[in-house]
Amino acid sequence: MAGPNHRTSTCERPQVAALLACAALLACTVWLCTGPFVRADECPIQMRDVTESTGIEFQHTDGGTGKRYVVEPVSSGVATFDYDNDGLIDIYFLTGGPLEGKTVANPPTNALYRNLGNFQFADVTRQAGAAKPGYAMGIAVADYDNDGYPDFYLSNFGINAMFHNQGDGTFIETTSVAGVSPDDRTEVVGAGTAFLDIEGDGDLDLFVGNYLTLSYETHPHRTFMGVHVYPGPLEFPPVPDNLYRNNGDGTFTDVSQESGIGTLAATAMGMTCMDFNNDGHTDIFVGNDVMPNYLWQNDGTGKFEEVALFAGVAYDVSGAAHSNMGVDSGDFDNDGEFDVLVTSFHRELVALFRNLGDGEFEDVARASGAGEGSFNQVKWGCGFADFDNDGFRDIFIACGNLYDNIEEFDRTTSYRSRNTLLRNLGNGRFEDVTSQCGEGLQRLNVGRGIALEDMDNDGRIDVVVLNSRSAPTILRNESATGHHWIQLQLRGRDTNRDGVGARVQVTAGDLVQVDEVHAGRSYQSHYGTRLHFGLAQHDRVDRIEIRWIGGQTDVLENIQADQRLIVFEGGHVVVQH
Repeated sequence: MAGPNHRTSTCERPQVAALLACAALLACTVWLCTGPFVRADECPIQMRDVTESTGIEFQHTDGGTGKRYVVEPVSSGVATFDYDNDGLIDIYFLTGGPLEGKTVANPPTNALYRNLGNFQFADVTRQAGAAKPGYAMGIAVADYDNDGYPDFYLSNFGINAMFHNQGDGTFIETTSVAGVSPDDRTEVVGAGTAFLDIEGDGDLDLFVGNYLTLSYETHPHRTFMGVHVYPGPLEFPPVPDNLYRNNGDGTFTDVSQESGIGTLAATAMGMTCMDFNNDGHTDIFVGNDVMPNYLWQNDGTGKFEEVALFAGVAYDVSGAAHSNMGVDSGDFDNDGEFDVLVTSFHRELVALFRNLGDGEFEDVARASGAGEGSFNQVKWGCGFADFDNDGFRDIFIACGNLYDNIEEFDRTTSYRSRNTLLRNLGNGRFEDVTSQCGEGLQRLNVGRGIALEDMDNDGRIDVVVLNSRSAPTILRNESATGHHWIQLQLRGRDTNRDGVGARVQVTAGDLVQVDEVHAGRSYQSHYGTRLHFGLAQHDRVDRIEIRWIGGQTDVLENIQADQRLIVFEGGHVVVQH
């Protein structure tokens, strides 16, 4: 999170604010004059806002009292996963709760909505046991005990929480038994979290990002140009992140210090896991707010070394520490290497770190056009997804300021804004097609966490956005490209049941794509356990190669396109209907 008191360029030297505003307008003008223009009838991606007809009545709250506690604008994430194994992706919305000084009769809770099909959802929060008052920030979903049902972990302001799926449509909280949240973290603000197998033993371990320590008693009161604003994160003590090793019996051991993860303290926000150097071991990328990012390289034994500076991802191309928000990884240029997208504050470009394949990255946000359309907005949840199934991953970014009073001291931006969709041109560049993607992307809101998922099983990636202080946004992908696709749900046997960390390569003619299974990503969110590959004009897949965590490789050949497949470790395939 950034703001007037966030860094010296805007808080300690307010006289430069006018110059920054002029620079922002100039930069936007340059992009409008030189960037690619797409006519409405040329854009293959079309999104329709179907929120009002879905039956979803969830409303996010940040628990604000007017005191502008720093935690308010940074909540919350969202998760999409099939909690009841019926083949339809459900939605779990996170929310804040009442902060000190605010009293409510019925404290808000997170909300679980069961997918009934055809974009109809039912609130099952209470009967599923998923309602717990608190202040939720981030979430990760995975079957941590390999019993066949997805569990979830909540990163909160205060004590975190683990929920175990009973397999009968209900959850029970197992935080104390699992040992994944110390009692002394009552003042810690959580961040992105993820499951991963750190040493390839078949049990999913847990990474927990931490943002900062917030004390009500010492929380600063800040004004800028006479306006009451949120303080910046550097005014609070940073907190080391945590790593918990899965003991294989439903319990975890805190290995933060011995793994290396807990030896550094920063301001974690979004994060993602990936095997950035293709050595078979899952690494961890953490986007830190106004501090250098972390890239934790895994040696395969559960020990990590922080290599962000040497890899070229600690700072953006100008050498600045971004006000980092969301993080996602994906191979946007189909070169077989996982790249990293990091969102940022207004008047900051996103960072798009292209993986050079030698353990190093370069920030190509400006050269690729990935910064178009969102420069003057605060950018939060982000992700790579192939919305038009042409075989190249596009970019979606949720936008919305953190100040509801931003227009009082900065008229170059706004509190509510459009989200941004960038179409991948297949040549290393993106074009901003937000204005040409239909009415669904024209609405103004205050986005935070996102999920990119095929919600109606039609082979097209839809969008769920959690909006701050309001209802969510559900966008139905109605793109009519005629392109083919394939979706893969992995089921481990010797490795973890969800196949988290498995590397999948799909070859269809001259189109070769790679992806990995994630469990926690973007801005404090979770989505995409079921992998999706657009195939363009190819109606068959020549080869699918799956490298499971632990080393086993399965190969499938000559697969019909336009199918959802469950692929079991060992090569057995089941078609989902």
